[in-house]
Amino acid sequence: MSRTTHAAPSTHPVPARRGPRASRGRWAVLTTALLALCVSALAAAPAAGAAPRTGASGETVSAVSSSRAMWVWDTSTPQATVDLAVSSGVSQLFVAIPPNLSTSSRLADITTLSRRARAAGIRVDALGGDPTWVDNASWVVTYWLKPAKSSGLFTGIHIDVEPYSLPAWTTKQSTVVASYLTLLDKLGANAGSYPIEADIPFWFDTVAARSSTGAASTLDREIMKRTAGVTVMAYRNTATGPDGTLDIASTALAAGVSLGKPVRLGQETTYLGDTAAERKQTFFGWTRSDMETQLALVDSGAAAYATYAGLAIHDASGYAAMTP
Repeated sequence: MSRTTHAAPSTHPVPARRGPRASRGRWAVLTTALLALCVSALAAAPAAGAAPRTGASGETVSAVSSSRAMWVWDTSTPQATVDLAVSSGVSQLFVAIPPNLSTSSRLADITTLSRRARAAGIRVDALGGDPTWVDNASWVVTYWLKPAKSSGLFTGIHIDVEPYSLPAWTTKQSTVVASYLTLLDKLGANAGSYPIEADIPFWFDTVAARSSTGAASTLDREIMKRTAGVTVMAYRNTATGPDGTLDIASTALAAGVSLGKPVRLGQETTYLGDTAAERKQTFFGWTRSDMETQLALVDSGAAAYATYAGLAIHDASGYAAMTP
């Protein structure tokens, strides 16, 4: 199968990180979009995952039912966000939280969002991350992870750290990779019963890494070993064919099966730019109906992998702004 394979981020255009600093301009359309969403129902729920099978290394891996998650960076409209999730068949939210949550001005909105979502049967995970976290693991544990846990608002931890955004990625990649894995180790050691999931780009299989025993490995597999599952940023607006979502995600999906780890496939809805490389990564400008046609094909194709865990939509504001 044809597969574009480049090691450097410059040849793998990926969306810039979107944290709390992201523009809130399009979020203002959420109420209108939700009204349209209620009038026009979404496509049928994603298909169930594949049956259990034997992984590449011989172990039995369990099937994971397909579901839908969504990133939420803007937490200022809790009820609208929950309404959107319910209307869209979303069963898990990755909700961005700041450091020192207990003293944050955003605490009230995040508390409302979490409680209303969980009352609606939606899992809520604490979302956070910044490239600089790889060099500040102890700070992350003390000022981000522990306050998130002690709040009692979340079911799990969702990490969006994109180390390839650091200047050192091009000059000292192996050092950055090692620091990133150390961060995951420290988060895991302090997470207690909270499962940790991580976002990864689809091309992390091309990045060299070392296992805990020092053996040669790849970054995608080492992240999977240290987490309860990953969400692959397989951002394409075509499901099938060369350079489609299923094509670029195939290696990560196969790695998930071999390691017995759930793998979600992320899909983009926000504006990334006007070049061909940027447009192909997002459903921005599409209707929800046309997007759902492609997502159904992704679900169908990815269900062949035993640990496929469903889709994740980036993000709530982008999705809300789409027309039915």
